[in-house]
Amino acid sequence: MNRKKFSLGVCQLRTETDYEATMQKAKEMISFAAKSGGNVVVLPEMFSCPYAGEYFRVFASRGHEETCRRLSSWARENRVLLVGGSVPEKEGDHLYNTCFVYGPDGELLARHRKIHLFDVDLPGMRFHESHTFTPGSEITVFDTPYGKMGVAICFDVRFPELFRAMARRGAELICLPAQFNMTTGPAHWDSTMRTRAVDNELFFVAASAARYKGFSYECWGHSLILDPYGTALASADETEQLLLAELDLSRIDEVRAQLPTFLHLREELYAVAD
Repeated sequence: MNRKKFSLGVCQLRTETDYEATMQKAKEMISFAAKSGGNVVVLPEMFSCPYAGEYFRVFASRGHEETCRRLSSWARENRVLLVGGSVPEKEGDHLYNTCFVYGPDGELLARHRKIHLFDVDLPGMRFHESHTFTPGSEITVFDTPYGKMGVAICFDVRFPELFRAMARRGAELICLPAQFNMTTGPAHWDSTMRTRAVDNELFFVAASAARYKGFSYECWGHSLILDPYGTALASADETEQLLLAELDLSRIDEVRAQLPTFLHLREELYAVAD
């Protein structure tokens, strides 16, 4: 296998209030992605639980372990590296918005707990994840059979320092399970995702859920797979669908040679003065 080249799929599925219905859809979409040639498959943020405050603790009460068991088995059965979107993870008295990543053998490769919680007061919408979740405190970059990858979750993307740190740690592909809404999506989704790819000259995957019209939190959708130049290799609208794209990691070296901003950082100048 040439680790520099592989196929990546994004399952833009709509999360249902019926847990088993969502799990069945996820299983089928992952299987279809694998049969279509996908080596890496990415699910959306809170793929197993509706993204709304009234559901987080209810779905967490069933435990994240069952969802993780299924993620592991889907990865193993389909021989894919599975970036498991995110799920409500309970540990002691704390609840986290967490992404679990499983290798093609079903073994856990990484866990990312959302670092920056979505606490906003927007026109027509107020949302405070911190009323439910505890923030994570670790940057997530890890080795895979397809190069070094990083994972962040949704609101994390608004903090460019995090993504520069991931790139500095060697990430060649960053996956962002997310659920922007109908206010921030049209305004910032496309430009923010492209900027993170361009600033760090790496592959960037923004994996959204599909829109659930009429739900208390309407998701923007529009998943993207971007190359290091900010070019969209695949993009979605708001509906349920599978995105597939071929990634060639040698493109990173090509872009950084042509436009070597990432290689010419002046870190000694950027530090905040005492």
